[in-house]
Amino acid sequence: MCGIAGSINFKLSYPVIDQNMLHRGPDEQTGFMTDNIDLYHLRLSILDIEGGKQPMHLDERYTIIFNGEIYNHNEIRAMLNLQGKTFSDTETLLLLYQKYGVDFLHYLEGMFVFAIYDNKEKKLFIARDRAGKKPLYYYNDSQKFVFASELNCLKGLLPLQMENDHFYHYLRLGSFYGALTPYKNVTELNAGHFLLIDCTTLQTNKKCWWSINDFYGKRHKDDLEESLQKVDGYLNAAVKRRVESSDLEVGSFLSGGIDSGLVTAIASKYNNKIKTFTVSFDGEYDEAPLAKLVADKYQTNHTEIKISFDHLKNDLEKICCNYGEPFFDSSAIPSYYVSAAAKKHLTVILNGDGADELFGGYRRYVPFAQYDFFKRNAFIKNVAALSKNILPPGNNKKSKYNYFYRLISLASKNNLEIYLSAGVDIMENYETDIISHGIDYLQPMRTDFNAIAHANISGLRKIMNMDFNTTLFSDLLVKMDIANMANSLEGRSPFLCKELLEYAPGMNDGFKIKGSTTKYLLRQLAKKYLPSELINQPKRGFEIPLKNWVELELKDVVFDYVGSPTAISRQFIKKEFLESLLGNTIKISAEKRAKILWTLLSMEIWYKKVYLQ
Repeated sequence: MCGIAGSINFKLSYPVIDQNMLHRGPDEQTGFMTDNIDLYHLRLSILDIEGGKQPMHLDERYTIIFNGEIYNHNEIRAMLNLQGKTFSDTETLLLLYQKYGVDFLHYLEGMFVFAIYDNKEKKLFIARDRAGKKPLYYYNDSQKFVFASELNCLKGLLPLQMENDHFYHYLRLGSFYGALTPYKNVTELNAGHFLLIDCTTLQTNKKCWWSINDFYGKRHKDDLEESLQKVDGYLNAAVKRRVESSDLEVGSFLSGGIDSGLVTAIASKYNNKIKTFTVSFDGEYDEAPLAKLVADKYQTNHTEIKISFDHLKNDLEKICCNYGEPFFDSSAIPSYYVSAAAKKHLTVILNGDGADELFGGYRRYVPFAQYDFFKRNAFIKNVAALSKNILPPGNNKKSKYNYFYRLISLASKNNLEIYLSAGVDIMENYETDIISHGIDYLQPMRTDFNAIAHANISGLRKIMNMDFNTTLFSDLLVKMDIANMANSLEGRSPFLCKELLEYAPGMNDGFKIKGSTTKYLLRQLAKKYLPSELINQPKRGFEIPLKNWVELELKDVVFDYVGSPTAISRQFIKKEFLESLLGNTIKISAEKRAKILWTLLSMEIWYKKVYLQ
């Protein structure tokens, strides 16, 4: 795990890069300059510590900087008879590029962003993995091209300006959609995409080399037993690769759920004394007893970590600023604390990321398995709208009534608004309180949504496809990458292996949602590996006391930032609505109010502590 940066027609300032990204590569920092190209690498040494130094060169023609891990690189070398001088996956990438050009990406199983410079052709090739686990942002104004693993690095190198229209996406989605960022001329390289740049003319060719959309259109004929066997085999291979692809010790996060439980159970096959970590928070649900059942069953070297939010007020700005952009997901807070605690014990850790998106782990998927809400039905829409106007909003986030009310609310909406209501549900029902100046600010997202909504696939597949492209890519993977790397910790996600990414979308819908049971196939697989007490546990995730934070512990922080006369929120949210939120005089559930205020607080912290600095 590393950090990378590079440029064309622009001289990099290495002290600035180190200042903003040293946490990504504290072990070694090295640069390479030739012609009008600068390449820089910050290394967190994990695999082939001696032979994997970067930038790495091949035959005085190719130079690479690489962030990530290619878990099957030894298999690729054997299969294609590639002969190298080191045992490094970095050299494997160079050998593949030398032999196949840009067409080798489909061989790779791993998480990666890399840049390869061809000194003969004067071209730069930059590619990103299928799910987008490893980040890459680039600035291009037609005169210079600059890229880096983190936005804060680009902000330190260049005088960036806000792109106001992109903030509407943040207010509705809680993140910046797809390739959008908070800055003008700055783009995030999408998952499964590559860039080929002519370093003489700066002509840039962007191409999608892999998309999960293609796999949601497939329908496997495997029955439940066949699907169980394949998923079991793919997951075993993925865990084995991620345990063995490291010269450092690999541990595992272990919650009381089935995703991390399966990963831990399988990992114990390849390391019979694997270190496992469970966390609990003051005043919240304690998952430690359930996790301990798994730890005891597999006799892991287990540690229970108690996390406190006592210092949250002091740590809040630092944690939020790590992201380099406004970041809505409040679970970034415990994620940071958990990563910091785990780093005291090791450097590489397995997690269960991606299982919910691929196998149907969210409760909101249940109604979509029964009915395609994205299909237009005027009668249902009108009845739902009438019911919504009569019934009071739900106040308890986890109550059956609140679930029912949200179901009616999304059924009353149209098109993309249905998806936004079913998901993060931030400004839904209050869209008119956004100062939009009449522009269709959601158009980029709407175009992609319509392609999926009109596809010949089920409603369940549509919302899962959208979640993979939006929630997983722009929120969950970003959250864990920054939380981990801020603490120089590498997180590995077996559920996001190549084989499961290309098999799970095409499975029978009933193997994901069966009746009201989520993640049905994984629960069946868990019977083979886990104590029975875990199998039917509901999904919890981090239990964030967001309402209490906003109303009690962080109330003065919220008012200082969001209530300020100079708040950037006042450019996007109508004054009357903003003041009614702060004064708690609006008819709105406490949970929804807290969610909106947290979204605005995160934006204000970014604006004052990152953008204006």
